[in-house]
This record gives sequence, structure tokens and C-alpha cells, in this order.
Amino acid sequence: MKVLITGAAGMIGRKLTERLAKDGGLNGPAIDSMTLLDVVPPAKPDGFSGKVATVATDLAASGEAAKVIAERPDVIFHLAGVVSGEAELDFDKGYHVNLDGMRALLEAIRATGDGYRPKVVYTSSIAVFGAPFPPTIPDDFHLTPLTSYGTQKAIGEVLLADYTRRGFCYGVGIRLPTIVVRPGKPNKAASGFFSGIIREPLAGVEAVLPVAESVVHTHASPRAAIGFLIHAAGLAPEALGPRINLSMPGVCCTVADQIAALRRIAGERAAARIRREPDPLVVRIVDGWPQRIEARRARELGFKAESSFEEIIRIHIDEDRGGSFVA
Repeated sequence: MKVLITGAAGMIGRKLTERLAKDGGLNGPAIDSMTLLDVVPPAKPDGFSGKVATVATDLAASGEAAKVIAERPDVIFHLAGVVSGEAELDFDKGYHVNLDGMRALLEAIRATGDGYRPKVVYTSSIAVFGAPFPPTIPDDFHLTPLTSYGTQKAIGEVLLADYTRRGFCYGVGIRLPTIVVRPGKPNKAASGFFSGIIREPLAGVEAVLPVAESVVHTHASPRAAIGFLIHAAGLAPEALGPRINLSMPGVCCTVADQIAALRRIAGERAAARIRREPDPLVVRIVDGWPQRIEARRARELGFKAESSFEEIIRIHIDEDRGGSFVA
């Protein structure tokens, strides 16, 4: 089996690469080769016996998608994208990466022809939904994004469904909840503070909270996100039917609940490292996001997430902090 991962240098891309290298296979079949693509050179995984090629390029640039499709990967994890806050601030960049990159990839697949029909797993977002919301977002809730990022992801979902309908690929779109706790440095995602108010205090560093503690949101860990991707790659097309884009499950809680979970695990001193400083742009973006996600279809199809926010924090401590933190 040949696997292509776009956005392989990002956090989810790195963790997916490491997991596939460790497993040596994907839902049973062995992985013979992996192609890792990003705008910067992705790191090669340790302990993988198959062939690994790293590609540093702009997927949306003319001819680049065709080059990485030339070896006809069996499974493509399309993770490459500009995050929410950056896509909102830089309109051109957001559409170039999030839309043009998606279209270039799908067109390269279509142009290959000769019976080539790979599985394409696309990371979408709950930002495809827009207020006003019901108490819980059902699977059939309409796509009315209120940000450029959400719009770009929604267009990507529709494109994936159409290219799948026309027989060019087997697509699965997974709408990720906010993934926390992200290791490393903060990025430009509007949702970054959800990780920051946990990650930084555990490292003994002050964190900024730009929204009210009453904000309600749905979260899943990086471990769960990797599980979503792998499970999606193994879904049979007949199990999905024509509605190939799915909202993923997660833990729904308030920011106050997050902080309370941090306090229970790491103590009052850690929680006291959070500084409240409202940011109007972040507040506006977050106010347009859904809160509770039903994810009934995903759960019925076998997708699984954590059961509590404490579990999410402990995964971060165990997997990204070596089991230790600053109390």
C-alpha cells in the first residue's frame, strides 16, 4: 500500500506519520511507501521499514499535485491547510491553500484516469456550520459558515462529494472538533487558546484567555484525531452512502470546565497562570462556531473520542510532556 500525507509537517500530520510508521500498516494491509508533503520539509519517521519520500512544495502551484500523484497512492490523507485565524486575516492565502490546493489535488487524481480511484480522507472542520444554532448540531444541519476558513472547508466538502459521486475517488470528509491539547508553540488558529490555557500553565508559563469562561465548545485529543483519520481510511463506501462528510464526536464543555479540569489535575497555581484578556476578533470568530455536536452517524460508524476533558489533559501530559508538568 502507498500512502500520501499532505500537511505532513503539521502537528496532526507528524502524529499520523509516527502512528502509521509504528503500526507498519493501515487497517490491515502493510504500508510499502509513504510520501510526506508540506510547504516545509516534513521529518521522516523512525522505525519504518518502507520507503519514505519527503516533498517540500506548494500543492496549489501549477503541476505540483500531479507530481505527487504520479506514483498513484492508494490512500491520501489531505491535511494541508491554513488555520482559521490566518485564513480570516489573509483572504488570498486562505483560498489559495485551502481551496486551490484541494482542487489541484482532486484534479490531479481525475487527470490520472486509467482506473485510478484512491481513498481520500479530508480534514474539514465544524467551522462549516454557522449561527444561529440549535442546542445540538445534528448530522443534517445546513452548511452556513461565518468565516472564510469555514467557507473554504465547506467548498472542499462539496468538491470531495462530487468527485466521489463521479467516480474519481473514494472520499471521506471528517469535520474535526477543536483538537486539544496541541503540543509545541501556539499557531494562528482562532481556537488556539483552547490548547494554550492548558499547555502553557502545565509548562509553568502564563496563558491568555481571549473569550469568556462561559464559552461552550467541543474538543478531542490529537490521539482521537489520528484515530478518526485511520478509521475513516478503512470505511467501506457502501457504509457511507452519498453523504460522505461526517461530524466527529468529542467532549463538549465550557472554558470554565476546562480550567476546572486543569485545577483538579495540576492544582490552583497552574490554573492561576491563566490571564483574562478579551480579543474582539477571536470573540467574533468563536461566537460563530457551533457548541455541541451530535455526531450520531460518526459514532454509529465506529468513530470514538474521549469521555471527559480530564482524559484529554492526561493524554497531553503522557504523550507530549513525558508524564510530568509544573504544578
